[in-house]
Amino acid sequence: MAAKPPIAVNGRSYRWMDKPLVVVCVDGCEFDYIDKAVQAGVAPFLAGMMGNGAAFRADCVVPSFTNPNNLSIVTGVPPSVHGICGNFFFDRDVNAEVMMNDPKYLRTETVLAAFARAGAKVAVVTAKDKLRGLLGKDMAGICFSAESADQCTVARNGIENVLELVGKPLPSVYSADLSEFVFAAGVRLMETRQPDLMYLSTTDYVQHKAGPGAPAANDFYAMMDRYLARFDELGATIALTADHGMNDKFGADGQPNAIYLQDLFDDWLGKGVARVILPITDPYVVHHGALGSFATVYLPAGADIKAQLARLTGVS
Repeated sequence: MAAKPPIAVNGRSYRWMDKPLVVVCVDGCEFDYIDKAVQAGVAPFLAGMMGNGAAFRADCVVPSFTNPNNLSIVTGVPPSVHGICGNFFFDRDVNAEVMMNDPKYLRTETVLAAFARAGAKVAVVTAKDKLRGLLGKDMAGICFSAESADQCTVARNGIENVLELVGKPLPSVYSADLSEFVFAAGVRLMETRQPDLMYLSTTDYVQHKAGPGAPAANDFYAMMDRYLARFDELGATIALTADHGMNDKFGADGQPNAIYLQDLFDDWLGKGVARVILPITDPYVVHHGALGSFATVYLPAGADIKAQLARLTGVS
């Protein structure tokens, strides 16, 4: 049987899978989390991947948040091309600050949609529902979130009765259970539907709460390790990556290491003259409290940008 021709998406060429491919985006997975879990002996499958597979440390796109990097993974291009520049942004067309969840903001096709259109069986499971529409744009196949797994319909998600399929209750969005549901759902889909291409995206609730090597972190990676081993047993190729890393946002005194930019610009230019946007912003406030080390500042026409930046400390 002749091999199928490669699929061209956004200027890149992708070969067809010779066996099921599972791409996993582990939210907030600083490489040290995996290193520490392997050193603790709780992640034997990951240890094997690092020893016998290919393991690389990579830079993520900036801003280093969930939406931009998940979309860079599934499109193969940076935010300057695919258009998703944050979780949250100022839409100058409507003069409003909005969440960047609407698929209308995605400017390019995804690899997932392209393979589905070419006849591949594609499945997407994401932890948070905010990503579902973006990842599943124009994609024929299964696409649902763990957060809203109880609301799946064939018309909207390509599948129904997900809780029964997975055999787990609907998880809390503020728990490690949300990510475990993603893995459990992926395994059940591989066992029952045999997709050619699967994309799984977790949540970084644990990573925001526990550093590398902490008991909660090692428990999370031990859980993940078991599901990855099961995918391997089912004959899948596993590609594991992250959307961004993780670092401390609090000082030794327990206070947030934050610069209150809006207050500063209000003092310097007048209240409301400048507009400060934190692109990390999303509805899941328990995760990160909008501490993302990145801000976008809109200044009035004619403002001396270099002079204003020079007044700021702690900015690179």
